[in-house]
Amino acid sequence: MNKDEKIQLLRDAIDIYPNFPKPGIIYRDIFGVFRNIVALRAMKDLIVEHILFLEVDLVVGLDSRGFLFGPIICMELGKPFLPVRKKGKLPGNVVQHTFTLEYGQDTFEIQTKHIKKGTRVLIVDDLLATGGSMLAAISLIKSTGAEVIECLTIIELTGLKGREKLGVPVHSFVQYD
Repeated sequence: MNKDEKIQLLRDAIDIYPNFPKPGIIYRDIFGVFRNIVALRAMKDLIVEHILFLEVDLVVGLDSRGFLFGPIICMELGKPFLPVRKKGKLPGNVVQHTFTLEYGQDTFEIQTKHIKKGTRVLIVDDLLATGGSMLAAISLIKSTGAEVIECLTIIELTGLKGREKLGVPVHSFVQYD
């Protein structure tokens, strides 16, 4: 199966829910891929084919769906995984970054023990929309002295122009306007 066929499998497996979580929103649900083994294998293949040539020291997954992809990537690269979690979810010493969402504020944290200055980081999540949470994660990573080499997502909502806010390379497999 070629790359285009794998991407089409992904696209076909992503569930679409109109008017969720509120009227006017079209929700793209990655969990449809996890219910379709052929699409799940295609997604894993696409991820692996993309990441093998990245020079990465650490993979960071965003709370919570980035936790599904990060460990897969880590095993392929032979590099550690570190979660970015919402405030109050991680033990030990953490650094925080508070950010504004369209409906309020939130705070991300990362454990400082496991990330050092100069570390080359790949950030992973399921979806890039407005870029708010991804930008917060980038700011959090940079505050530790580490370098974000790429943000990797499965789905990108291109019409919301999230990638334009990030200032780092972004790669997505399935795009919607």
